[in-house]
Amino acid sequence: MQTHDLPQQTIADIPMTSYGATLYGPDLTRFRVWAPNANQVEVLVNATETIPMTPLADGWFEAVARCGAGARYLYRFDGRLEVPDPASRAQEGDAHSASIVVDPHSYQWRDTGWTGRPWEETVFYELHVGAYGGFAGVTERLPALARLGITAVELMPIATFPGSRNWGYDGVLQFAPEKTYGSPDELKALVDTAHALGIMVFLDVVYNHFGPDGNYLCNYARAFFRDDLDTPWGAAIDFRRPEVKEFFVQNALYWINEFHFDGLRLDALHAITEQEWLPELAADIRARISPDRIIHLVMEHEDNAAHLLPTSFNAQWNDDGHHALHVMLTDETHGYYADYADDTAAKLARCLEQGFIYQGEPSSHRNGIPRGRPSHHLPPTAFVLFLQNHDQVGNRAYGDRLTTLARTSALRAAMALVLLSPQIPLLFMGEPVGAKAPFRYFTDYADEQLAAAVREGRRSEFAAFAEFEDEEKRSCIPDPNDPDTFDASIPPTAADPDLDRECRQWLSWTRSLLKVRHAEIIPRLAGCTAETAQVLSAKATSARWRMGDGTVLEIAINLASEPVPYERNLSAGDHRLLFETPGAGIAARSGHLPGDALVAFLSTPQTHS
Repeated sequence: MQTHDLPQQTIADIPMTSYGATLYGPDLTRFRVWAPNANQVEVLVNATETIPMTPLADGWFEAVARCGAGARYLYRFDGRLEVPDPASRAQEGDAHSASIVVDPHSYQWRDTGWTGRPWEETVFYELHVGAYGGFAGVTERLPALARLGITAVELMPIATFPGSRNWGYDGVLQFAPEKTYGSPDELKALVDTAHALGIMVFLDVVYNHFGPDGNYLCNYARAFFRDDLDTPWGAAIDFRRPEVKEFFVQNALYWINEFHFDGLRLDALHAITEQEWLPELAADIRARISPDRIIHLVMEHEDNAAHLLPTSFNAQWNDDGHHALHVMLTDETHGYYADYADDTAAKLARCLEQGFIYQGEPSSHRNGIPRGRPSHHLPPTAFVLFLQNHDQVGNRAYGDRLTTLARTSALRAAMALVLLSPQIPLLFMGEPVGAKAPFRYFTDYADEQLAAAVREGRRSEFAAFAEFEDEEKRSCIPDPNDPDTFDASIPPTAADPDLDRECRQWLSWTRSLLKVRHAEIIPRLAGCTAETAQVLSAKATSARWRMGDGTVLEIAINLASEPVPYERNLSAGDHRLLFETPGAGIAARSGHLPGDALVAFLSTPQTHS
């Protein structure tokens, strides 16, 4: 039924929203799309009705129709192009199929008393939903993560992408949960279950680009993109346009309000040309949520954007810390690791004391271009520290994990540093059990030309590396579009009943570290400040922090195989050993730190009356 067939009072009573299909009753839906380059727009409902959309000001079109939840629809532009809603809330199939009208109130929430958790309590576990069997599969694994000590699950992007396998960074329908993962209500059940277990849920969102297959916006809304700037993914999104900015603000609020996500991880914000929009985005999100919600925003930003921390964003992924630790563990110095090849222990010490390593210094990997801003004034909790994540594992040629690249004893010491330092820790899926299964880059493009371009493009990325100078060796790099590439990337987890002995030992190690973090570190994190850090040897350093309750935490780590001298630098008072790798505590008290070792002390300074 067309808009003009509806009672005028009914139309007047429908409030305005900006994007997508909005359900207002059992059989009443309003459709709205921004199409400044279209002359005529129609909405095709259930493949049986064609409803003309009314042109409004500034390129908007809308229609109100007698249809309800479950209705399938497409937009037709200028009588030719039929495509899904760019703000679709669910898809019948993949990114090229019909959109579905969704009832946002169909799920009955149980987490009515949940408002969130303080940032200091965050222990991240990053995972790929598809590798865990979809939303239901993740939900089944949540109790085991809660028992382990995980307090925040971070889902890699779930926005609808073409095909059935993808990392998620090729999403093209930013509001529609990927159908192969499950329904919107199954995603809500995941979040609801997590909250019942005391676990926050974060979503990785991609606001810097759309994927290469299934993005039709440029056909009817060319103003969504700049015509003067390109990115590695195509034309840059134009965040100077209010309609574009509002699209992404509404997307962030959609995940937070409708799905009860506790926070967002915003991918590659350095790739957004209009950097001045970033604090505006964060402010808009925080201003438009319920004041009783505790919401956290985490950014990935290659330029070490300390000026956005922690006022606009709670924290940034600390790639600097990862890179220094990776070099110390593996001795790899190619690519961006070249920036960390010299004075690596001093760089790690700076990371522990000041957060970022590069704070405006020139980067050799960037041809001498300065990188970063001063971060010494920021609290340690403004940084998310990790040894592995989807990027650092998956962007390797074979998706190798550190368990296959480093000595087990050194890797365990490094994990202890990540989980006991005052920076916010992140574990990648499979990491708590020492998984050796790779995590590879995978796709499922039906377009053979695109699939071939992605395959060859990925292999050419590694041509500059000595081990892949030979074309025959590059040809052995796994094909992202091969289903076996995805199948090989599914790791064991803490929930698996048949873990082998080595995985169980890793799980015990992780559990013991998180037990200490929850008991001794987290309660003291609010108000924590770094005091000092020093180099002990080429692969060893120590650092001290003044905790929020006045105690002093000192951690010393040696990632070399040989012992190094170590004089504890604790102030006078009560010294307590919090954690040690086997034998490290006794050795530290006698003035040295064994190879592949970590020791952590907590001191309560003496008070003088």
